[in-house]
Amino acid sequence: MALLRIQLESDRKTARRVMDLHLAGRAHRDSVDAAREAVWRSGRTPAGEPVFVGVSHGEPVRLLYDVAVHLDTGGHRQTSDPGPIS
Repeated sequence: MALLRIQLESDRKTARRVMDLHLAGRAHRDSVDAAREAVWRSGRTPAGEPVFVGVSHGEPVRLLYDVAVHLDTGGHRQTSDPGPIS
């Protein structure tokens, strides 16, 4: 299996909430689901749950997720941006 890095555009308030949830051992369901959908849109099949890995420091802020994908599915590697997450 390989990892696909997904970047979801967000705002600072939401990014802080996602980070706080992550530090508390919980997940932000909306962004986890958006990361999974981005993998499907890229033509890959997720092999597990998206794993939150951090927040970018640029503008716009992006939530970063790594998602394990099956190698036997078509498509090519691409960073997806499904739009703002709030």
